[in-house]
Amino acid sequence: MQTSAFTKDETVSRDGTLEGIPADVEKAPTAENASSSEKEKDDPFQVFLDEHDDPQRKPEWRKWLIIAVISAGSFCVTALSSIAASTETQLGEEFNSSHTVTILSISLFVLGLGLGPMLVGPLSEVYGRDPIYMTSYFLMFVFIFPAAFAQHIAVVLVFRFLQGFTGSAFLSVAGGSVSDLWDNKHMANPMAFYTMSPFLGPVMGPMIGGFINQNTTWRWTYRVMLIWAFLEWVAIVFLVPETYAPAILKKKAAKLRKTTGDDRYWAPLDRSGIKISRAIVVSCYKPFELMFYDRMPLLLNMWCALALGILYLDFQAFPIIFMRVHGFNQQMTGLTYIGIGVGMLISYASQPYWNNVLRRAAEESHGAPPPEVRLRSGEVGAICLPVGLYFMAFTTYKHVHWVLPIIGSAFVGAGIYFIFVSVFTYLVVAYRPIAASAMASNTAMRCTWAAAFPLFATPMYNRLGTVGATALLAGLATLMAPLPFVFGRIGGKLRARSRFAAK
Repeated sequence: MQTSAFTKDETVSRDGTLEGIPADVEKAPTAENASSSEKEKDDPFQVFLDEHDDPQRKPEWRKWLIIAVISAGSFCVTALSSIAASTETQLGEEFNSSHTVTILSISLFVLGLGLGPMLVGPLSEVYGRDPIYMTSYFLMFVFIFPAAFAQHIAVVLVFRFLQGFTGSAFLSVAGGSVSDLWDNKHMANPMAFYTMSPFLGPVMGPMIGGFINQNTTWRWTYRVMLIWAFLEWVAIVFLVPETYAPAILKKKAAKLRKTTGDDRYWAPLDRSGIKISRAIVVSCYKPFELMFYDRMPLLLNMWCALALGILYLDFQAFPIIFMRVHGFNQQMTGLTYIGIGVGMLISYASQPYWNNVLRRAAEESHGAPPPEVRLRSGEVGAICLPVGLYFMAFTTYKHVHWVLPIIGSAFVGAGIYFIFVSVFTYLVVAYRPIAASAMASNTAMRCTWAAAFPLFATPMYNRLGTVGATALLAGLATLMAPLPFVFGRIGGKLRARSRFAAK
């Protein structure tokens, strides 16, 4: 879901009219404004979407191709975030840096992922999705170069942050592309397909990096990512068109003005009066205002942050469990992340079941189901995550076969996926008037926690041991587990008292 400064409805009608606008930019409706709006509707020079322009009328295969390319871009970005885990040893040896400093190559990237949406989200709603995709991905590609050829650890760390900051567009804007191409009724499957990419990417990163760093130097890790990122950028340039309706109409109006010489042609975005600076300011403070005044999204965001923090902490924990305890080499250790990935894929395969749950709830409600129904998959995740962590904790002994903690990690992966999907969809539906700000609050908190967790992972595992440290994480997950069950029962009452939630 894209980050937005729009606080009214944050959606776009099919004629390209902006339905969400900065709260303090447009004046309250008056008779004069209403009369003006009626005139605009009858204005023969206002452009509208037609059959050839409407992104939702594209052939189904074309829409899936667009989402596949965007998902592949997100997959590459998140794989780049975690691939640095396999470079830490060589990086520390070459630059004579401590383990804590080399871990920053992961933490700063994830921090960039959290901060970037506050800028690229508002920009995408003014300039469109396509320019943001092409520009941000090209900049990420450029910023990989200094890291690949760096002669000082500081260069690696600075440009790792910039890689995450520029690559964040594929985490913050891509959800908007899905909603551009499908209506609400048909959006579930493509959104679930896209959602897998930012989760599988971090799992794939150490696998790729393990093979590279086992057989050559850490620099080739980033050189391989350079090649991958360039190929993805080429695919974006040639295969991903503009899908944001207001941007399509703005371009269409500009073309008509140029070809006809008549300057009276216009699109809603031409007259929106949106100020970029104001949009960015609102985008920065609105998510934190939501968490300050509304405890439900705050607690759900903390739950997501813990789940993502555990995922990124595993990039430090797995080498300790499998290299130090079981004697694996780096290449073999990279393959141990398969368990998490398999768990996520299995949970993704359950999507048709959850679609049926929503459909039955809609029939019972004789309309749209209550938002709390979307937390039911989170209830499964709330059980899977601590169960998987406890299973891992008590199977990390050297005398226990190494496959058992990998099996436990599959439950962890399934739990993380269910938690994220349930919270994401709940925030969007329950806080629809400020849906993008709700998602931005989630992004900011979970990326901040995910940036911090790897920093204390090694000291914690050294002090508590593999059993104690993993069990501690399981205990934290257990404490958060009641959230979807509680909010599933009383969420309606809490939303009724909220100043932000949809009533």
